[in-house]
Amino acid sequence: MTNPLLEQDWLPAFSRIKPEHVEPAIDALLAENLAETKRLLEQVDKPDWENFADPIDVLDDRLERVWAPVEHMNAVVDSEELRAAYNACLPKLADYATEMGQNRSLYLAYEDLAEQTEELDPARQKALENALRDFRLSGVDLPQAEQARFKEISSELSRIASKYQENLLDATNAWSKLITQVDQLSGLPESALELAAQTASQRGRKGWMLNLEFPSYFPVITYADNRELRREMYEAYSTRASDQGPDAGVYDNTEIMEQILALRHEQSLLLGFNNYAERSLTKKMARTTEEVMNFLQDLAQRAKPQAQLELDELEAFARERYAVEDLESWDIPYYSEKLRQHRYDISQEDLKPYFPHNRVIQGMFEVIGRLFDVRIAEASGPVDTWHPDVRFYEIRGSKGEVRGQFYFDLYARPHKRGGAWMADCISRMKNSLREQTPVAFMNCNFTPPVGDKPALLTHSEVETLFHEFGHGLQHMLTTVDCPAVSGISGVAWDAVELPSQFMENWCWQKEALELISGHYETGQPLPDELFQRMLAAKNFQSGMAMLRQLEFSLFDFRIYMEYDPATKGRIYEILDEVRQQVAVIQPPSWNRFAHGFSHIFGGGYAAGYYSYKWAEVLSADAFSLFEEHGIFHKDTGESFRTHILETGGSRDAMELFVAFRGREPKIDALLRHSGINS
Repeated sequence: MTNPLLEQDWLPAFSRIKPEHVEPAIDALLAENLAETKRLLEQVDKPDWENFADPIDVLDDRLERVWAPVEHMNAVVDSEELRAAYNACLPKLADYATEMGQNRSLYLAYEDLAEQTEELDPARQKALENALRDFRLSGVDLPQAEQARFKEISSELSRIASKYQENLLDATNAWSKLITQVDQLSGLPESALELAAQTASQRGRKGWMLNLEFPSYFPVITYADNRELRREMYEAYSTRASDQGPDAGVYDNTEIMEQILALRHEQSLLLGFNNYAERSLTKKMARTTEEVMNFLQDLAQRAKPQAQLELDELEAFARERYAVEDLESWDIPYYSEKLRQHRYDISQEDLKPYFPHNRVIQGMFEVIGRLFDVRIAEASGPVDTWHPDVRFYEIRGSKGEVRGQFYFDLYARPHKRGGAWMADCISRMKNSLREQTPVAFMNCNFTPPVGDKPALLTHSEVETLFHEFGHGLQHMLTTVDCPAVSGISGVAWDAVELPSQFMENWCWQKEALELISGHYETGQPLPDELFQRMLAAKNFQSGMAMLRQLEFSLFDFRIYMEYDPATKGRIYEILDEVRQQVAVIQPPSWNRFAHGFSHIFGGGYAAGYYSYKWAEVLSADAFSLFEEHGIFHKDTGESFRTHILETGGSRDAMELFVAFRGREPKIDALLRHSGINS
């Protein structure tokens, strides 16, 4: 019986991949890789790139290409069987990675390669520099007993980080509420009512079904006149996977969070760092923990006075217009939307008819084509996917050559992880043994089409689409042949958000909006009068929004920087301290935000959530060059493509930014774009 995961087809055969294929495929590949690595080490007397590094790259790539569809399906079509197979492989993969990272002979072979740097191109030199760093971060220099403990920790961390994500997904899926009287949903837009009715019908019920998927949660917390309903959904959402709320203790992440902090701290100490925050900076632009803290605190100091004014205005508005004295956390989005509509006569719902998904997607492709001289179109011929909604596209260069390919999975559904993300399916590689074009997974959780209407996106969802596509462009437009530093691989983590946040800017430019907008019934572009109101409201409560991100960033960095085994994580104690310092909104004591903060417990942003703000300085400053020359300025677009998108991790992030911008980044553009007085 053949295993579809091990077949060498160009793209994964998703419809044929079953949970029972996963573990045998991984077992076989890990054994083959270990044996082949041993053979190379024994038979290659003097390692060079062709006889040693290229074969190792091919081994690594094959494993990644087999694991990528498994990891992806676990995120987008979760099932008990697939989850069990996925989890069974995590410790094996972690053990393999540690074993390779602690392989002294392999490390020495790479050191031999490093002595040949005069013969190597800059990309290979950077790949070698990163590889030697990663050997040290895997404990290659540790005594045997400490190496064994390091390996145990890596295996356990992979297991419990996955469990954290599963608890959050299960808690999200577990809660729903059936509404049988439509007057209980007064204030909700028609699109939200239609989605709720469709959800109920799909579950065999009559009425309107609410759940904790974002397309259902967001309209309630923003528009529902029923304060008790807002409170109920806020409580369910903000206590997911915790010891509080309607499912208290059922999917509780409390102990897992403590374990993750303790294990990451212990592993960092083994490597000679004082804490995990220090260790995390070895792969970032920021050089010290003090630099990160000073950056975040400086921004908070600049934003807080404006945020306090914004909150004071909101409280006065709610008091004077609606006789509400004390705003609770479930009131703030609702009255903020009322104030936005009162002040600017605009809401996300006003904009949705002008952003049908097909128009947005084709318009985005046109924007990208003009900027970077590429063409994007749906691929001809059938492509095997994991869900009927998924589409497959390709990017072609100016000479018609395929630069990259990608899957689009845009809509929310049960058993799909929340949020939006880009992930690698296949990385670019071109060496003596293999040549391959990059392929990306692009995932969002937009409101799906309802009835006969196309999917209509909010403007913030349009921004999300552009954001994720920015990541995809860096993955797919790379011209670097060495996979360790091609695409987003090897990019400093606090610079990896530069292309994504950079692309969001075009969602606010009239020339671009003419391409990405068009009324779903008439095709008419976004009216200028509506555009002007949209611009006027752009920085509505921008101070509060910035403080919210800084709150998350400071909390994340501090729990890793200040961890002490004697006092454990102090998770909510530190979060409360951060809120007292920078926040103007204090949520209820039972709020369990950290239990659902998957970026830092289940994802790759541990001690790195600050990267969003750090990279936003870069992206705002990069876009300011387009503001000077024109948003579709050909030479500026070509320069960004060349220095940022195509070069990726093959050179230091600051060096590349300076090559594009002509100088080091300044914070002025971020403050100006955010409407915050410097």
